[in-house]
Amino acid sequence: MILKPSLEDVKIIGFYLGKIILALGASMALPLAVSLALGEYSPCADFAIGIEIALIAGLVLHRVCRTDMDLRWMHGMIVVSLSWIVAMFIAAVPLYLSGHWSSFFDTCFDTMSGFTTTGFVLVRDLDHISCGHNLWRHLIMFIGGQGMVIVALSFFVKGVSGAFKMYVGEGRDEKILPNVIQSSRFIWLVSIVYLVLGTAALGIAGCCAGMRPFNAFFQGVCLFMAAFDTGGFAPHSQSIVYYHSLAFEVITMIIMILGGGLNFRLHYHAWMGNRREVLKNIETRAFFITVFITFLITAAGLSGSNIYPHAMVMFRRGFYHLISAHTTTGFQTVYGQQFFTEWGDLAVVGLLLSMMLGGAACSTTGGIKVFRIGLIAQAFVQDVKRILSPERAAVIQKFHHVREVFLDDKMVRSTLIITFAYLIFYGAGSLIGMLFGYPFLKSLFESTSAAANIGLSSGIVSPAMPAVLKATYIVQMWAGRLEFMSVLTLLGFFVAAIKGKR
Repeated sequence: MILKPSLEDVKIIGFYLGKIILALGASMALPLAVSLALGEYSPCADFAIGIEIALIAGLVLHRVCRTDMDLRWMHGMIVVSLSWIVAMFIAAVPLYLSGHWSSFFDTCFDTMSGFTTTGFVLVRDLDHISCGHNLWRHLIMFIGGQGMVIVALSFFVKGVSGAFKMYVGEGRDEKILPNVIQSSRFIWLVSIVYLVLGTAALGIAGCCAGMRPFNAFFQGVCLFMAAFDTGGFAPHSQSIVYYHSLAFEVITMIIMILGGGLNFRLHYHAWMGNRREVLKNIETRAFFITVFITFLITAAGLSGSNIYPHAMVMFRRGFYHLISAHTTTGFQTVYGQQFFTEWGDLAVVGLLLSMMLGGAACSTTGGIKVFRIGLIAQAFVQDVKRILSPERAAVIQKFHHVREVFLDDKMVRSTLIITFAYLIFYGAGSLIGMLFGYPFLKSLFESTSAAANIGLSSGIVSPAMPAVLKATYIVQMWAGRLEFMSVLTLLGFFVAAIKGKR
């Protein structure tokens, strides 16, 4: 029998949702201050309206739903899944008021793309958007990469006994430190230290390329936030093509690997001096093995088409896009249409496989995650050993992930469930694309890019694409970023509210 949610359940969800909305409203103060400092007074008004809406909504929920009850697993999952939907609407307000989007729905598409670190864009005339609005686009990507719950736990929510339940709901199942709030703050510490270093490197590269210092460092901040949080937004409509700079490409590639190729737990061990852990870890090894294999496929396809005959060009076009896809960042050094007009099917398939696999778990990346690929490979080896061993032999398989871990059937089962969920999601989105007349490979490419939170586009994503397809990609970005469980819990909650019995 399904039980109908009680009023107390609704109050608990509303109370913590209000806290997260307040945190989001407070974060708008930064682009507001930048706009004010630069004399962009119209954007100042846009952000003031956005902050006001967030404060009103957050305070109303916080006061009306005030409760001392602790979060249960159900509450934590629902708070997370709802907060991303609500944040999409609130964050869209100042951007829509800028006049650079055709509709509020298109703006919501871009904010969901930002929060989920996907990188799809429907913005018009991006090259002439204000600095304040441009910073907000990248800041929501930075917030989404860390996780909105991470923001709230780090700065606004204190002493929440059910904090881990919200933390897990955002697709993170590893505590870096024993305390979840300490883990959240360490994630921010890592991100801010890298932000300073990455911005400095990109800013200096920009100055050396002839950019004015303010533009170089402002765009450096934006590019770092998009690269480290594997999001793919850029200050200009041409993405990384705009810069025509090897230095920018190398620096952003390093940042992408730091953000998407290593999880925050490995960052912690590296910072604590245990750098051998990075080399021994199953996740790091799986990442570099899958990069090697998928690049071989991509390079074979590109060599067959003879489009990039020189090694340096192959590195700047082929390998750069493979890292961009594998870390689910979505930065581009060629235009999206070139994938299908110049690369050839084999190279596109190699890129597509890297998009499907994704980067590290408990990082800012999306996709299936290479940790799961490593576990599936270990399970395969274990089953082969069982077949070759005597019937009564006990075959034990272990792997190294911070410590020696014994592989068990429960672990493999949960890994396969999430993996199949992603594969089904990739396929379902491609079928919807085909219903609107797009070719299979392009539809699969775009669907995978949405569900794995990548942002590389074959050209389907545009303001002119059907509204149903926009809605499909929004759902894929949202569910793929949260890894399905909190989304399914929210759907179950609504079903229980309608059909449940007291």
